[in-house]
Amino acid sequence: MIDDIKKTLWATADKLRANMDAAEYKHLVLGLIFVKYISDTFQSRREELTRRFADQNDDYFLQDCDAELLAEELEDRDYYREVNVFWVPEAARWESIRANAKQSDIGKRIDDALSLIEIENPKLKGILDKRYARAQLPDGKLGELVDLVSQIGFGVDANTARDVLGQVYEYFLGMFASAEGKRGGQFYTPASIVKTLVAVLAPHHGKVYDPCCGSGGMFVQSERFIESHGGKLGDVSIYGQEANPTTWRLAAMNLAIRGIDFNLGREPADTFVRNQHSDLRADFVLANPPFNISDWWHGSLEGDPRWVYGTPPQGNANYAWLQHMLFHLKPAGRAGIVLANGSMSSSQNSEGDIRRAMVDADVVEVMIALPSQLFFNTPIPACLWFLARQKTARKGEVLFIDARKLGSMISRVQCEFTDGVIGRISATVSAWRGEGASEYADVAGYCRSVSLVEIAEHGYVLTPGRYVGAEEVEDDDEAFPEKMQRLTEKLGEQMTKGAELDVLIRKKLGGLGYAF
Repeated sequence: MIDDIKKTLWATADKLRANMDAAEYKHLVLGLIFVKYISDTFQSRREELTRRFADQNDDYFLQDCDAELLAEELEDRDYYREVNVFWVPEAARWESIRANAKQSDIGKRIDDALSLIEIENPKLKGILDKRYARAQLPDGKLGELVDLVSQIGFGVDANTARDVLGQVYEYFLGMFASAEGKRGGQFYTPASIVKTLVAVLAPHHGKVYDPCCGSGGMFVQSERFIESHGGKLGDVSIYGQEANPTTWRLAAMNLAIRGIDFNLGREPADTFVRNQHSDLRADFVLANPPFNISDWWHGSLEGDPRWVYGTPPQGNANYAWLQHMLFHLKPAGRAGIVLANGSMSSSQNSEGDIRRAMVDADVVEVMIALPSQLFFNTPIPACLWFLARQKTARKGEVLFIDARKLGSMISRVQCEFTDGVIGRISATVSAWRGEGASEYADVAGYCRSVSLVEIAEHGYVLTPGRYVGAEEVEDDDEAFPEKMQRLTEKLGEQMTKGAELDVLIRKKLGGLGYAF
């Protein structure tokens, strides 16, 4: 049912945008969905309070409650904040917005409503994107969009409402990423990649950090992992940073709608130059930094304490990200990072030296090669790095997994990992660490545990395909000479048949007047 709702909503929303750029339109749609959600959950809480105030058996029962007292009690903000519901002023409630959807000034009315919501809810200050009055939509389209979003029913149950909103929100983020093409990947990491990072790291407690958090997908998947393993949201603290102001707002809304407590810094800012969590030491770091960025360097970064293994080259930030994340780990912390494949073997500038220093320091734990076509924004092949400040098992070894052939195509241009593949990868890593239910064993063509000595012999290249070997094939008990002869004879038969068909086709076409 929810899948049908998502597809219908997207098809209609996409049609309404006419010629408007998806990157701009995204914020209009997601902002309205957010307002609809907080208005619905506010109204549900209001109705719940009205019932409970009148119930003699309820702790909230109000003796001699008349209309005036009821109205006064329903305006008490504490009743809403105690259950993590945002207070929505009357002029900002969805009924008011929808009632004015056909007015020519609906854009300004929405902006004003967002300002009122921010005033009443300091946690949302600076997060809501007030761009509706200047939206470049054709006349009437914004009102139609309001009517469309009105169809999303979040129900009366808070958990159900949050789940519906989360699914719609995530679906729209993915669809906008696809519509935007290259730029879409700046804020959206495909869900199956995030799931893989989370499954391998298992962030079930402590501080979770993403220094380039985009729209917050890493945190959302961490929340799901925790809940699916019997934990509670309060078991982790969320820390993030994002340089892009609109994407920073997306992340904050994405977390706020799920009731996740978070610290994304005081404002959007560059992680390298304005590190807003400089004192943070996290239990887990999960990140998908932009690949191979060349304009990241600033003179103030010379001699930075984060460059423990060497100063990163000014023309590529890959090894700056790796060292930044290691720096922010607790001694027992672990990190999972998505990077371009070149990071595993590049020896340009100082990259090879930094990689050698990291391997020799035994902070590289697992390397996973990914299939192509996983990302919306780039055909560049990618890999997953898993780092550990202090390994608790398998010291002096690195686990290599070649998952390049494990993707499943979900469209002509898009590939993903199924839950089964993600489970296989995480089970392999758990077994290798000695934490799984089964014993670890190398599998030719898929995984292999390799000593640091052997890695050094290969010039500190960390490409899994170099170490896991070729996949074993079934032995069909047929000797090579006999097999070659049989296949050659079969090929000859097929070529003869092909020639006969060619003659027949030419004859038929000749009868129709075609000359050759």
